[in-house]
Amino acid sequence: MPGTPTPRPTALIAEDEPLLAAALQAELALAWPALRLLATVGNGVSAVEQALQLQPDVLFFDIRMPGQSGLDAAAELADTWPADTAFPALVFVTAYDQYAVQAFEAQAVDYLLKPISPDRLARTVQRLQQLLAARPSAGAPGGAALDDTLERLRALLSAPTGPAGPAAPTLKVIQASVGSTIHVVPVDEVLVFEAADKYVRVLTAEAELLIRTPLRELLPQLDAQTFWQIHRGTVVRASAIHTVSRDEAGRLSLRLRGRPEHLPVSRLYAARFRAM
Repeated sequence: MPGTPTPRPTALIAEDEPLLAAALQAELALAWPALRLLATVGNGVSAVEQALQLQPDVLFFDIRMPGQSGLDAAAELADTWPADTAFPALVFVTAYDQYAVQAFEAQAVDYLLKPISPDRLARTVQRLQQLLAARPSAGAPGGAALDDTLERLRALLSAPTGPAGPAAPTLKVIQASVGSTIHVVPVDEVLVFEAADKYVRVLTAEAELLIRTPLRELLPQLDAQTFWQIHRGTVVRASAIHTVSRDEAGRLSLRLRGRPEHLPVSRLYAARFRAM
């Protein structure tokens, strides 16, 4: 009796420039004929939705896409990926950016530079084939691989995006406009910074204000020992954490002294509470 045929590896491409997506697809067809392309999408939100639905073996994510970067899309996907399924192998595609490349190399994350070089793609394909061959059998949990991916994504998200310069000054006060009034809040009173659309919510024990400074710009100005990131869009005062709870599905959430909210802790940052 002939054995069961080995399933063909599958992939998803997220690239907002159709010509570049078509070029990558054509080069992959030559370099890896057995690879089956499940979908090509043009933005990070669709990349997350399609990857969760199709569960491909390999993801090719463009770094710069409208709405959500490839890195942020990968981080969201890692947060929501089923724990009992092996996480896809990730390859980031980028125009030359020495700081992104340095970050990828430091974390041993595979990347391709535009325009795609056939020789470079051939080396990437070889690494991907070796990685997929070493994976657990179908249906086995991919916990170790996912933990490794989460660790690398955390490092990439915190990596500098430009040349090193003087350290950002530590933020002392927050200024927020409410109508014709400017409220000045000492950072020592802030319990939560939370991204909300085009704003950042600033929560104290008594007040809630909105500021326009993106959370990514605020983070370098916050003391990392004082403020802990618990989600891509949420930073909390560590000393204000009152309780951390785990639900039946293993998801974490926390309560702060002086605030009523339950704040979710994403899988990306749950390692802070691993001892629970």
